[in-house]
Amino acid sequence: MKPLLDVENVSYTYHALSGETKALDRLSFQVHFNEFVGIIGPSGCGKSTILSLIFGLIPPESGEIKIHEALLKDHTMPIGYMLQKDHLLEWRTVYENIMLGLEINHQMTPVRIKAVQQMLKDYGLDQFKDARPSQLSGGMRQRAALIRTLALNPGLLLLDEPFSALDYQTRLNVSEEIYTILRKKHKSAILVTHDISEAISFCDRIIVLTHRPGTVREILPIHLTLEKKTPLKARTAKEFQNYFNQLWGDLNESSD
Repeated sequence: MKPLLDVENVSYTYHALSGETKALDRLSFQVHFNEFVGIIGPSGCGKSTILSLIFGLIPPESGEIKIHEALLKDHTMPIGYMLQKDHLLEWRTVYENIMLGLEINHQMTPVRIKAVQQMLKDYGLDQFKDARPSQLSGGMRQRAALIRTLALNPGLLLLDEPFSALDYQTRLNVSEEIYTILRKKHKSAILVTHDISEAISFCDRIIVLTHRPGTVREILPIHLTLEKKTPLKARTAKEFQNYFNQLWGDLNESSD
């Protein structure tokens, strides 16, 4: 079967009056259906640039990004994007924030509205739908941001360090929640993170990038001996520490 997403020999250079900065160099990788892929690498190696290219915010300088035709056909918005900050608008209620994407895309249909209302119940936000974002905890705000993203029924989620603004305990709990939600909905995801443990516990494969200009140094499949993987359970697997040590070594070599 063709991959959900195919990034082929993509390069990108930032241009400024002070000069040029090559961010990515002939980058290639794939994402398959129902797969979670992690991207890690040294600071400044182009991780967030990759997500911007996939989402279409910037065009590649060279190379090609192909999205499976089923994703374009069956989904209102084929790709969803969750950033480090939730970007909830304080002058709108939680419900109004969640509905913003549907409003902008003129998708306020009874089916979509019913789906959002069900997600509010399923993810514990139904009683807070009339609250303002400032009244929510950090974890609840991220859940609201996720519902806003899922409301448009994307097939692929781009997660740009979505847990980094949370304290450690909340970060683990929210990671567990979002992982479970996306698995149940049979979504695919790309997670950009600086946290090696987070990448191992969340992802099926991890792409390790070199120092800028970023290209693929290694793609590491993650196989943990667990009956049912979740981010919290993954950290107890006997293989976890070996994966951590390998990726730690790869990152240190990539930074040289």
